[in-house]
Amino acid sequence: MLKISKVTRRFGAKVAVDNVNLEIPAGQMVGVIGRSGAGKSTLLRMINRLIDVSEGSVEFGGLEVSSLRGQSLRDWQCDCAMIFQQFNLVPRLDVITNVMLGRLNRRNTIMSLLQIFSEEEQLLALKALERLDIAQTASQWAQTLSGGQQQRVAIARALMQEPKVILADEPIASLDPRNAKIVMDSLQAINEEQGITVITNLHTLDTARAYCERIIGMSAGRVVFDGTPEQLTTEVARELYGADGLEEAFSEEMTSTSLEAIVPKRKKKKHAELPAGALEAPLASAGLPN
Repeated sequence: MLKISKVTRRFGAKVAVDNVNLEIPAGQMVGVIGRSGAGKSTLLRMINRLIDVSEGSVEFGGLEVSSLRGQSLRDWQCDCAMIFQQFNLVPRLDVITNVMLGRLNRRNTIMSLLQIFSEEEQLLALKALERLDIAQTASQWAQTLSGGQQQRVAIARALMQEPKVILADEPIASLDPRNAKIVMDSLQAINEEQGITVITNLHTLDTARAYCERIIGMSAGRVVFDGTPEQLTTEVARELYGADGLEEAFSEEMTSTSLEAIVPKRKKKKHAELPAGALEAPLASAGLPN
């Protein structure tokens, strides 16, 4: 269980996240939606501890991760993998080495600096690439790959951490529809087949509805919607995005996927149950080239 209690983050006088309370059971696939500047990325970065909370706490399995330091913090950042919109690969390293960098926090410092990886780690990296259908790119420099391929390498790197939680910050925002679908299919398969909790920020609604069993809507740093895809109506979208933002909210160009054309239906999972009271949140509260 990931528990976020009364979490606030300030940047000077600006409040980026304002008194957020959430409970996310293990194994859920959760979409966080809202306009730019709603606080989505800041929330994920506080969960991963890339930035600290100003107030409140973040707990996982009873451990208060918002107060961790040193090795305990590094251990948490292994358990909580982060996938970024801009991939964050090392361009002039080959793909398999980029994937194995996901093991850095679990390895001897000298071995990491020398980029010496065991045969077992190399096999794990290849297995992760095969899972994402890009094993044939293992020896290529990362900079030679398409955007969709690079994002799949970033997901493989996250899997190398053997995480309990994957946080994906706008993972398809810079991808074309075909590669966006491949990336979202991959995250969904990881969630369903391995039971890893996936929390992903998505700019618009159609992808969230298609892939996520629970959707959290943010506006001005606050959670203003917490419910199922079926409850995410046009009226709710208007609360989230404003009357002038509805076109943006449903825009295929912004979300990178076309709901009717290419997005599969979600599969129902026995473990995917919302915590008690979650639905009561108020509305005010083989490598494919591009």
